Amino acid sequence: MPEVTIHIGGRGFEVSCQEGEEVFLQSAAKMLDDEAQVLSDQIGRMPESRMLLMAGLMLADKAAASEDRIKTVESKLAEVEAELTNLKNAPAPEPERVEVAVVPPSVTDTLAELAARAEALASVVEEKSAK
Repeated sequence: MPEVTIHIGGRGFEVSCQEGEEVFLQSAAKMLDDEAQVLSDQIGRMPESRMLLMAGLMLADKAAASEDRIKTVESKLAEVEAELTNLKNAPAPEPERVEVAVVPPSVTDTLAELAARAEALASVVEEKSAK
């Protein structure tokens, strides 16, 4: 079992940990040391047991706040998932009906006749302008 020296509040502590957990121990010690440094800056020198207790309580407060935020986010996630499930299970909306006007054949015939007359007139105009 490896022995690791961690530093908290300017003091060194020998701590044992499981093989491979040294990095996690150093990370946890860094968090505790950061809180101890805040206490040291605010209060000054204090007995190590009191410093460790206060730093631990400050970390516990942060952990509790994080847990509260996690619960809030989990609740919101559950609401969104329920809404998504409701939307997925909802029946498909009625297709939108679009009406297209139908042009009667008599109008089409009349337009074709007008087009033919316009082309004939254009031909006459071209012949007269060419002369």
